[in-house]
Amino acid sequence: MANAVELVKKAAVDAVEAGKPVSLLFGTVVSAAPLAVNISQKMTLGEANLVLSQNVTRRTVDAAADFETEPALTGGEQEHRHTVQGVLQVVVNKPLEAGERVILARMQGGKKFIILDRLGAGL
Repeated sequence: MANAVELVKKAAVDAVEAGKPVSLLFGTVVSAAPLAVNISQKMTLGEANLVLSQNVTRRTVDAAADFETEPALTGGEQEHRHTVQGVLQVVVNKPLEAGERVILARMQGGKKFIILDRLGAGL
């Protein structure tokens, strides 16, 4: 059993940590399915502790289109173009992969972490 001094120290550290609303961390995806992210030598987070932002999941986005196609030959003789205008739905399918570096935010209380985005090259 820990002595009273150690218990008071732990309670003080826990109180300070509980007062921090958010902290940013960096991690490395160690497994995509099931999702696991390593944030330190001693801590790997599993799916139960992770919340994913849209930046790291499959999603559909609207993209405005307003262009004319390049001329094309039809029947070997005629040249024609097509005008494309409107809104296209584009599926962005870039789930996390093992080895990717990510930016996480620890939610207040420290039990859940939001994966905000991937880190760019060289970071």
